[in-house]
Amino acid sequence: MQPGYPLGPQLNLLDRQRISTQSHQRQATLIVTPDAVAVLAHLRCGHTYAQLAAGFGVGVATVYRYVAEAVEILATHASDLATAVRTAPRKAFVILDGALLPIDRIAADRPFYSGKHKKHGMNVQIIADPLGRLLWASPALPGAVHDVKAARTHGVVDALTDAGVRCWADKGYQGASGTVCVPYRGRWGKLSAGQRAVNVSHAEIRAVGDQAIATLKTWRLLRKLRCSTTRITDLVKAILALHRVTSR
Repeated sequence: MQPGYPLGPQLNLLDRQRISTQSHQRQATLIVTPDAVAVLAHLRCGHTYAQLAAGFGVGVATVYRYVAEAVEILATHASDLATAVRTAPRKAFVILDGALLPIDRIAADRPFYSGKHKKHGMNVQIIADPLGRLLWASPALPGAVHDVKAARTHGVVDALTDAGVRCWADKGYQGASGTVCVPYRGRWGKLSAGQRAVNVSHAEIRAVGDQAIATLKTWRLLRKLRCSTTRITDLVKAILALHRVTSR
């Protein structure tokens, strides 16, 4: 585990979440023990199961079980869209942005290839407050899905519009309508002076969205995911739950 990370609140969360979950007819309970530290090392630092198994003197299968059970429990404590939207009206506005989480895939896996980023990945939508703090992260969709389609798929645009929350987003959300504000489209030289000024101001406000995504990716596991794509949504939710504990 690298120094400098505020692990105390995260370990306390694992300690508090003594929640019973039925999985294959048995109870899963987490406490602050080496297995909790191993889970944080995997999520925060991206250590592999083999590295953790060697470091903690247990089998790879045991480490996998530690992580799977912890992620399952933590994912249930991440804010859902409805909770984020209830919180949003207390903010002046929110930022909507999309992040591509790189994954380990071959060229044939076209649904996961993002033409925008020129790499394979999973599309995750985030909502951040005006200070760049994460409020919500969406389930992961294949990287080929455009941001505006992903936002509509998750019901983000409708939810924010129904709540009357102003939202700032980049040009990838052109056509979203509702309360989603996007910059003027077109080449810089063809925009009027007023449109340029609006776009500059818009970019300054929207920059906190990039800050929120950068914060999410301080969890090194998300910088290159090598697991099944079906597990990525729960991983993101677990990380969001832990992140929000440390940002309170």
